Amino acid sequence: MHFFHPKLLDSLKSYNGTLFSKDILAGITVGVVALPLAMAFAIASGLKPEAGIFTAIIAGGLISILGGSRVQIGGPAGAFIVIVYGIVENYGLANLLLATVMSGVFLFLMGLFRLGTLIRFIPIAVIIGFTNGIAVLIGMSQVKEFFGLQITKMPAEFFQAVQTLYAAADTVNPIALILSIGTLTLLITWRIFQKQLGYLSYLPGTVIAMAMATIVTSAFNLPVDTIGSRFGGIPSGLPSFEWIPISWSTAQFVIAPAITLALLGAIESLLCARIADGLIHDRHESNQELMAQGVANVVTPFFGGMPATGTIARTVTNIQSGGSTPIAGVVHSATLLVIILFGAPLAKNIPLASLAAILMFVAWNMGEWKKFADLKQFRLPYRLTMLSVFFLTIVLDLTVAIQVGLLLAFITFIYRISSLSRYEPVNLIDFPELKQYQGTISAFRIYGAIFFGAVKILENIENELPSKVLILDLKNVIYIDVSGMDAVLELEAVCKNRNIKLMICGLAHQPYEMASRGGLLERLPIDCIHPDLQQGIARAIS
Repeated sequence: MHFFHPKLLDSLKSYNGTLFSKDILAGITVGVVALPLAMAFAIASGLKPEAGIFTAIIAGGLISILGGSRVQIGGPAGAFIVIVYGIVENYGLANLLLATVMSGVFLFLMGLFRLGTLIRFIPIAVIIGFTNGIAVLIGMSQVKEFFGLQITKMPAEFFQAVQTLYAAADTVNPIALILSIGTLTLLITWRIFQKQLGYLSYLPGTVIAMAMATIVTSAFNLPVDTIGSRFGGIPSGLPSFEWIPISWSTAQFVIAPAITLALLGAIESLLCARIADGLIHDRHESNQELMAQGVANVVTPFFGGMPATGTIARTVTNIQSGGSTPIAGVVHSATLLVIILFGAPLAKNIPLASLAAILMFVAWNMGEWKKFADLKQFRLPYRLTMLSVFFLTIVLDLTVAIQVGLLLAFITFIYRISSLSRYEPVNLIDFPELKQYQGTISAFRIYGAIFFGAVKILENIENELPSKVLILDLKNVIYIDVSGMDAVLELEAVCKNRNIKLMICGLAHQPYEMASRGGLLERLPIDCIHPDLQQGIARAIS
């Protein structure tokens, strides 16, 4: 199984006690950081808090053991909140589990067929647009808990959600709002002064804020919703394996959500892995990472988990804490397991308002807001692509947003590349012998690529045909596609009908191969094909 080679195998070859001690400390730190985030992501997705914790434990461990990155930490991610919530609302919890399993199969196949590198072809404007859009949606999804609004159920659609929040604006719980603001203030203050706190700087601000809010809520018996009052707490142990009913009719029903989860998971995990590469100066194996993500998403739903992917915040925390091998990710999962086995009863007093504040803080930090300020530096197509993806992600759907963004990026790319392709008549200063043949012999140099977006070049040349000989210098043509070759053959046919001799010069590499496959070399006499323009002109005037 040479195609399946986890990074863990390479890391263990030179493993030692020093690395192990660093991985232990980093894993414990990341495990503590992951606890509030995992619960918050699950609750925001319309699930019970234990779904996030189980996912962090099971999927996080599998991704570390089987993944293609030394330091990536997997688990529930903020990017999934909007998608998962919509699936639960529209398809139900059972179908979410099935869609997650199917997304895992898609992810594994993407890695198996070496499609990991294709994710890198997604333009940065599309990535920034949907990342910032998701951040806005995450923040909006937490308004209800942040203000303690009395809303039975939040709708998944944007405009309906805004209308519901507006209608419940007079039901604000002042105690919940104060608790939220206090949590958010502590998180911001901790982030600003963290480097000045000495040994305390190693403590994660999210855990400190959650612990403080829980203590205050318990001590003063505050009238706010908690994990205990809403969900009855979290279980003290892992769930047992439970088979998910699978049928072809049901699978067809959720194939679109499954593809969305797979694409989002692939983009999120590989982006995270690329960021980690820059921090540790290493290279991850993208296809192996996708296969690991696939296995994790296939297994986790059978234990009540939710979709999982690589997580930027926890991965960066792992690196900053000294983690250097996948062992740190395994320790992170073990830490969470120990916490729920022995500390689950303490979670019932965690206020949902503080978790909402933590999620708003996470949403703000995951967005790349400075890119909006820099938009004026870029051309209109780049701005249009980013803003379109951003607003469509918020208003409609992430899948639609990415499709539109990729379409706009594709059109922009074709326009840019086609504008680089050009032609020009041969300079008579370089070939003075052509002066006496003006009107009867014409020579043109073509630059760039002759493809479906640039065939107009040949159409323009067709309007400038001489009476006897047309010479095309393709030395500077780097690529010809099928549409481009069809245009060349069409030009050859026009020349033949008008008794004009067509000569081709400078064919090399891919253009030569395409000319051979397209039949151009068979249709032209051997004396009409020359290695360079000089020989072609010499032959034409002889």
